[in-house]
Amino acid sequence: MYRYDEFDETFVRERVAEFRGQVARRLSGELSEEQFKPLRLMNGVYLQLHAYMLRVAIPYGTLSARQMRQLAMIARKYDKGYGHFTTRQNIQYNWPALIDVPDILDDLADVEMHSIQTSGNCIRNVTSDPYAGAAANETDDPRIWAEVIRQWSSQHPEFSFLPRKFKIAVTASDKDRAAIKVHDIGLRLYRNEDGERGFQVFVGGGLGRTPYIGERIREFLPERQLLSYLEAIMRVYNRYGRRDNKFKARIKILVSSDPDDFRRLVEEEWAKSDREKLNGPLDELLRVRRFFEPPKYENIPQTCNSLDAARARNDEFDRWVRNNVSDHRMAGYAIVNVSLKPIGKAPGDISAEAMETVADIAERYSFDEIRATHEQNLCLPHVRKADLFDVWRALDSARLATANIGLASDIIACPGLDYCDLANARSIPVAARIAERFADSDEADGIGELKIKISGCINACGHHHAGHIGILGVDKKGEEFYQITLGGSGGEDASIGEITGRSFSSSEVVDAVERLVTFYKENRTVGERFLDLYRRLGPAPFKETLYGDAAH
Repeated sequence: MYRYDEFDETFVRERVAEFRGQVARRLSGELSEEQFKPLRLMNGVYLQLHAYMLRVAIPYGTLSARQMRQLAMIARKYDKGYGHFTTRQNIQYNWPALIDVPDILDDLADVEMHSIQTSGNCIRNVTSDPYAGAAANETDDPRIWAEVIRQWSSQHPEFSFLPRKFKIAVTASDKDRAAIKVHDIGLRLYRNEDGERGFQVFVGGGLGRTPYIGERIREFLPERQLLSYLEAIMRVYNRYGRRDNKFKARIKILVSSDPDDFRRLVEEEWAKSDREKLNGPLDELLRVRRFFEPPKYENIPQTCNSLDAARARNDEFDRWVRNNVSDHRMAGYAIVNVSLKPIGKAPGDISAEAMETVADIAERYSFDEIRATHEQNLCLPHVRKADLFDVWRALDSARLATANIGLASDIIACPGLDYCDLANARSIPVAARIAERFADSDEADGIGELKIKISGCINACGHHHAGHIGILGVDKKGEEFYQITLGGSGGEDASIGEITGRSFSSSEVVDAVERLVTFYKENRTVGERFLDLYRRLGPAPFKETLYGDAAH
């Protein structure tokens, strides 16, 4: 993983000192909240419903055990003993006192972390595939390029005050685990027919009030040309993006109005740019690449007799392996997914003690690497198959071995009205009730892959538009109701969910979801996912299931 050099260390420490002065001026009354707002947002500090919230960047989702232990310390010392992993591969603290935030940032800097540009109208934390460097059939480690983008975009003088926030995601696999098509810019690294590496470039994806799937504006961009092409995109957006209406300020509005014209403007801007200067020296790219060399794997066979024996004698372990363990690129190794969705807990929340457990496991069994996923879980990317049973036992002792990755109870949910002053309705209690309804392991396994995603408002922080079943909280005369969308996906087959009809009250919505699942089980073919069935049958029978005669 990337390590700070002298420049990085100085940059982050100077930013902490600068913000410490800004906080002091706010606390003394020298700065009003309105004056302080843009300063705190550029340092990841929000003012939410009950308290300030601090969002900490985890670039491309990669953490070391040392960093995870520091996050645990911060949760215990400055918050209420827990943190919340988000859909942006960040971690948030919901209860820090403003006076303590500069000290938290200093503590983060001690372990090469920060909160710079985790908010504000700038290029946010660059996200990537949590399986990067471990996934089978991967073209290259996409984190190399995510780190190059991070360095290029940090306090970029042209792009620090964009029309609106900006999000970039990078993958290097046919399997999209980074949801690149619902980002402002999505990049997929692959090899063309001549064996050259380059990027498919998608622009204008996003969720929120007006959801869009990104337009592919370039089929193949040679990898060394990436930064100059990104600069061309950003310059076109900075020049033509709306600044008079925040609801129309995202790049998706500019792209969707005329994708061909947007593509033309980018190509014209790129053609006149100094590509050699913008793309940077090759030795800098090689310097970054060296930080992402593969671990020193052992030469071990693919088949593991001790794993097979442990699975045969322990049904719970076998279920966990089936649901939470993924294939690795190296023989004898596996990728372990750690669910942060135990029944009865808020999705993405993790206690300080559990963070320390994950850190200990990663240090002992996963080459000191941890990944945060955009689905509010964690993963250990490099675990020997022979160690899986010991890893499972250690996770189980910390209530981190819930075997539900990709299943009905593995729900994405934003904080909702429990924390956020923008929300219309609660997300966490609804997620908990749905998870409880499908808590039976055999029932959940029988349903199979089902992506349920919940947002407490139209800003869609819970990615409800991209859920096989999406749930949106709405306010009706002071009461919380929930609108259901169907058929969304954030994967390589990306699609925006379709609204089914009238919303459901809080007391009705869980039963409505169960009716949909029952209909699916009664009508699917062998191996057919919920999403596949919806795409095969269309919305009509699902609406009939939800609303009966009222659907006509």
